[in-house]
Amino acid sequence: MVLRGNALAKIDVQGRIKIPTAHRKVLETEFGAEVFVTSTDGESIRIYPLRKWEEIEAKLLSIQGVGLEKKRFMRVTSFYGQASSMDKQGRIVIQPHLRADTQIDGEVAIIGNLTYLEVWNKDRVKRKLETEPFTEEDEAALSEAGL
Repeated sequence: MVLRGNALAKIDVQGRIKIPTAHRKVLETEFGAEVFVTSTDGESIRIYPLRKWEEIEAKLLSIQGVGLEKKRFMRVTSFYGQASSMDKQGRIVIQPHLRADTQIDGEVAIIGNLTYLEVWNKDRVKRKLETEPFTEEDEAALSEAGL
């Protein structure tokens, strides 16, 4: 199963986000309640099922010859990263500095990205969609890749 689609949610005063029902069912059924919460850009939050994040870590451990890129990836994901788990209501705590940098407060968009969830400030993701639209060139490149 994959994580797909978009749902709106709200960050509560304790800094928790409630995972939408459709996404929560996939996470709980396929992966359990353990997650890794991080960011690669300080603009959005990524919520990985912990097992998927552990697969990424295993790949990173096996990569030879990749220096600076691996260091930068590890630095940013470790800076923002924290292991967490969903509570019985499907909520996950987001660290204060990650919420601040990503401007995650109030209403947010939770977007399925196949193996992880992206959490965006609703207004920020709308601007991103407007300034970086899906183009005919993007579609052609995906078509060449077999999609």
